[in-house]
Amino acid sequence: MSLLNNTDLLEVIRKKAIQNRARVAIGIRDPTKKIIANAEEANDQGFAEVVLVGDEQEISSLGTDLEIVGTSEPEKVMVDLLVSGYVDAAVRGTARASNTLSYLKKTLKMEKLHRVALLTTADGTPFFIAPVGIDEGEDLADKMEFAILGSEHIRRFGIEPVIGFLSGGRMGDVGRNSRVDHTLADGEFLSNRLNEMGIKAKHYTILIEDAIKEANFIIAPDGISGNLIFRTLVFLGCGDGMGAPVLMDKYVFVDTSRVGGHYTKAIMVAGALANMNKSKG
Repeated sequence: MSLLNNTDLLEVIRKKAIQNRARVAIGIRDPTKKIIANAEEANDQGFAEVVLVGDEQEISSLGTDLEIVGTSEPEKVMVDLLVSGYVDAAVRGTARASNTLSYLKKTLKMEKLHRVALLTTADGTPFFIAPVGIDEGEDLADKMEFAILGSEHIRRFGIEPVIGFLSGGRMGDVGRNSRVDHTLADGEFLSNRLNEMGIKAKHYTILIEDAIKEANFIIAPDGISGNLIFRTLVFLGCGDGMGAPVLMDKYVFVDTSRVGGHYTKAIMVAGALANMNKSKG
């Protein structure tokens, strides 16, 4: 059961973003014409009212009619704008990752952040994947939390989550490598536990090519492998990345990679999630 068998997820996101037309801030460091064009495209297509957060002189020199909030610290200011309610959602854009995410955690008093990336394969099939941060998903409890929080997040789009757990080898590889053995055991345990909880899940071992045919939420063995899957697909394999929303109820923050510089769809996702958060009350 894939996403597209349930509904066209990307069309759902597009319509929700246009319906809401939320105010979405995007962090801008070292602005380029391409980044500004992405933001203007999102604004012009009605996905959001985009607010640029960064050095006002640098951004203005490229020419734009979008609102600019001038600052030398976009990492902090875009989070402050989000928490204050000045904007409905925020996208990291080209702001520095560690500074932005650490300030977000500090401001919201969160011990850790959970992000779930939305990708499409080369043939356009959308799916979610986690963990994608190199320091995420290191233990069984954290992967369980990703599965539960990510499933709740996916249901906001009107999609029933189908989880595919990956591990470092096939079941016949047990005994060859202790680390692989550990990931195989985790995959078996987590898939069984989630099925008991009423969440559809299956352990696909290392066979990601099989998982993508049935699952709409892939959980990698750890954040390093998840990040490599994301980068290989998006930067080498003709797939597409639409950002990685942080799993929160009250606020909407979509993380992005500074590589590639395509932010129109990430702004669209942020705007759609802001709509859903409002509808939840």
